[in-house]
Amino acid sequence: MSWDTFFTMFGGLGLFIYGMRLMGEGLERVAGDRLKNLLELLTRNRFIGVIVGALVTALIQSSGATTVIVVGLLNAGIMDISQAIGVIMGANIGTTITAQLIAFKLSNIALPAIGVGTGIFLFSKDKAHRFIGQVILGFGLLFFGMQTMEAAFKPLSEMPEFINFMTNFSKTPLLGVFAGFLTTGIIQSSSATIGILQALASQGIVNLSIALPILFGDNIGSCIVALLSSIGANINARRAAFFHLSFNVVGTIIFMLILPLVQMIVISTTSNPVRQIANAHTFFNITNTVIQLPFAFLLVKLVTRLIPGEPEIIERGLKYIDDRLLETPSLALTQVKKEIARMGNLSLDTLKDSLNAFLHYDAKKDKTAREKETVINELARETTRYLALLSRTSLPVDEYDSLTYLISAVNDIERVGDHAMNILELAEFRSDHRLPFSNYALNELLEMGSKAQEIFNTAIYSFLHWDKESANKILVCEEEIDATEKKLRINHIKRLNEGTCNPSSGVIFLDMLSNFERVGDHSFNIATYVLNIDKNYKNL
Repeated sequence: MSWDTFFTMFGGLGLFIYGMRLMGEGLERVAGDRLKNLLELLTRNRFIGVIVGALVTALIQSSGATTVIVVGLLNAGIMDISQAIGVIMGANIGTTITAQLIAFKLSNIALPAIGVGTGIFLFSKDKAHRFIGQVILGFGLLFFGMQTMEAAFKPLSEMPEFINFMTNFSKTPLLGVFAGFLTTGIIQSSSATIGILQALASQGIVNLSIALPILFGDNIGSCIVALLSSIGANINARRAAFFHLSFNVVGTIIFMLILPLVQMIVISTTSNPVRQIANAHTFFNITNTVIQLPFAFLLVKLVTRLIPGEPEIIERGLKYIDDRLLETPSLALTQVKKEIARMGNLSLDTLKDSLNAFLHYDAKKDKTAREKETVINELARETTRYLALLSRTSLPVDEYDSLTYLISAVNDIERVGDHAMNILELAEFRSDHRLPFSNYALNELLEMGSKAQEIFNTAIYSFLHWDKESANKILVCEEEIDATEKKLRINHIKRLNEGTCNPSSGVIFLDMLSNFERVGDHSFNIATYVLNIDKNYKNL
């Protein structure tokens, strides 16, 4: 193989992958968040999950991308493993669309599509139209890349050495499986591997007996993306990625055992070698899903045994309140207090995670804390909306005043979550810049952080139980926190003057103190709602 042939093939493959990515990203942007919402809403039934997974993958042209979305939804607690398996199976079916498109030999419209797509993308002012232009451009690049690869492979059809090398895959099918797995693992695209096979088939270099084992291995290699995305994710997300791998490995074993039969069935569908590869890809993924779907629970049990433990799931959405409860306003008022207290406990957990991340930075703790803060913001919006609806009901007159306190409490709790995020940003900055902190300074921050967590925990308890005794304790504790903050600030300035403190670390230290002190202020506010006393709001 000459260098010109190699670079032509390599460039064609690059155009193919880039075109496929452009097309998928354009379609995903046109759809916006609707794809994720579709996965979230329509996967309650496993069979519907297969259809949704196939549809989404057909749109974004990547089974790996669909599985990554599923891993993200699992990690956020929006979806469970039983819902995910249908989507993952469907994703394998959806990814076969690319091979079927290639088999239509649309290379003649590649350059016009590139021209039209580029024109729309560059000159359209409407964002949606630009994304459509991106889809057309990607479509053209995909087929132009395919055309370029076919041209590069043409000289190889006259090289006995290369033909003998490819023939070995039909003689040793397991070698073909490994080659498919390795190629897809490196390229990170099963469709690209299938495209290479179809380009080789168009030049008469590859026949179906050579292509089938490589195609099976290609499906296993497509799991690499999901496996990589599950690193650092929760248990369910890792189980989903491993389920994807197990599903394709089992399917490959089944099809390798009946390889002659599969070859005979595919050959009966068409005499075109390029179309045969496309049909084989589709046949494998549909048949594999049909065979394994009824027994998917067994694979779930297997991955649960291999990856043991209980998943840490962050519950999203409202838990205690429902619009139907508005017909009984007093009950709705009781339930909304529980929802706000739940939100408070989530803010407390986020505060703890942030302090732990500062003391011993860990990317996983960082990610978990950010996910919790996202849920806090969602709960704050939904609970405030619910309180607004509750204010229009026939509540007793003496209970109307409490609605103002509840709305204010939601705001205070949400702000504590914001302060936890501030601390997390400081933790990340400290880790990235490797800022030194003495044990003395860290112990002071731990002291201040513990006081902030304790007072906020008491505030949540007093609010949930409307306990005035606990609320009175908060008033005293808040003064202690203010005094501690002043004392630690003075100590810190003394260290700065003595030159024993890094100035950059010093700025972080002061910001940490301020955030903990503000948590005390918000706890103070919550106590005043319980005590129903006038308060002077601090600048929060």
